[in-house]
Amino acid sequence: MDIKPLRKPSRTSRRSLQWTALVSFAAAFLLWWLVTRIAHLPDFILPSPMQVVLRFWKALIDGSLLVHTMVTLTEVLLGLLAGTSVAVVLGYAIAKSRLFEQLVSPYLVATQAIPIVAIAPLLVIWFGPGVFSKVLICGLIVFFPVLVNTVVGLRAVPTPLHDLMGSLRATRTQTLRYLELPAALPILLGGLRIGATLSVIGAVVGELVGSNQGLGFLVNVARGQYDTALVFVAVFTLIALALALYGAVTLLEKKFLTWQETNP
Repeated sequence: MDIKPLRKPSRTSRRSLQWTALVSFAAAFLLWWLVTRIAHLPDFILPSPMQVVLRFWKALIDGSLLVHTMVTLTEVLLGLLAGTSVAVVLGYAIAKSRLFEQLVSPYLVATQAIPIVAIAPLLVIWFGPGVFSKVLICGLIVFFPVLVNTVVGLRAVPTPLHDLMGSLRATRTQTLRYLELPAALPILLGGLRIGATLSVIGAVVGELVGSNQGLGFLVNVARGQYDTALVFVAVFTLIALALALYGAVTLLEKKFLTWQETNP
């Protein structure tokens, strides 16, 4: 059977997808505007798109949106870095030792059985309402998906390739650098995609529990003042952060996984 290699999407296809996304967003906003016009709902229940845009502009001009966004972004990036670093190191150890895996796996699975929302108040009480507790919550929520993908990626390396590196008398460091890391990188980056979006959730959960800054804090303040338009502004900003992080990981994949691309 003749199997043809997969081809990269053409430029026309990519443009078509972009236009489709733009049209869908425009349709969603049009539907939102129609609902507010027809239902005549109070502004504190459902503000119109124009009210949200005006509130966004006001928060942007007075600097409050930028300040809270930078706080949340800092927490997200630090948590993502910490959670990913620990997950990769521990994942390598688990992938290399079945005994170590049997020792730590029950504890790792047990930690994932507890919702992060349930332990976030404890972490804020123990470590205070500052940045550290938010970074810790982000790191915990990022940790497990990156850990699992690291273990799966390292164990997916074919045994003959390990035998080849052994015949070449490669050291463990050389095997990791030239074989295991490149081979596991596609799966590892897949886990990082998930972790990048989950890290935003972790930061917001921590800020909702206890904080005096950040987008989660902004949501709390806006909710208490029945400023629903500001709630929408904060939520849309969080969505933009998650999309930006997801896109950044996608760019990393394009940069480091060019060897996977098959030319037609």
